[in-house]
Formats: sequence, C-alpha cells, structure tokens
Amino acid sequence: MATTIFHNPACGTSRKALAVIRATGTEPQIVRYLDAGWTRPQLVGLFAAAGMTPRAALRTKDVRAAELGLLDSGATDDRILDAMVAHPVLVERPFVSTAKGTALCRPLNTLLKLLENPLSGPVFDRAGKVILEP
Repeated sequence: MATTIFHNPACGTSRKALAVIRATGTEPQIVRYLDAGWTRPQLVGLFAAAGMTPRAALRTKDVRAAELGLLDSGATDDRILDAMVAHPVLVERPFVSTAKGTALCRPLNTLLKLLENPLSGPVFDRAGKVILEP
C-alpha cells in the first residue's frame, strides 16, 4: 500500500508531516483535499480506518463548524459528514494512510507509528528547527 497524506499546504502540521514522511525516503501520494474535495464514502472509509467518528475528525477551530451548528451536542454524524463534503476545510488534518494503518497525525508524533521506514534522526524545518525526533 502506498503512503498517502491528505494534505493542506497552508497547515503547518500538514507541511511538517509531509517533511517527516519524505525524510524516510518515501514520496507519498499527496491528496490536496481542499482542491479535490471529499466524497461521503471516502470520509466514512477514512474515519473507519482511523477508528474515529466524524465528530472526532471535525476541525472545531474553523468558524463554519460553529456557524453550521456542528459543535452542538445534537449534531449527528450524518449532519457532520454532509457539512464536511460541502466544506472540506472542516476535516481536521493531516490524515496519513500507510500499510501500517491510518491516523489523524495531530499531534505530529502520531505519525511515527505509521512510518514504513524509520527515521534515521531528527527532521528539521527550513529554519533548522527540529520538527520531530525518532
């Protein structure tokens, strides 16, 4: 199974996850979900593989989550999924899928258990700051 990252290049955690994956020598399939959008079956499968509910994968920091009433305790999974399909930004990121599993890699160290090739040392950002250590 190829490594896939559901990526938002505007998100720092997503950029860091991509850098960590590449540091292992793996070039992942990159799904820019804000451009491609989501389908309901795709989200249902992704969340099932990650062992998460739609509510757990909801990006609550996005103002649309509150505006659409998705933070209310009565918001159903179906309603949240419909909103995620209509507004892809409502899905928290980054999700990564590998042969070892699927997870929302937030916090970033969640990614370590999914890496098919181990890190040989710390990963640094462009400024020389450590992103993640093995």
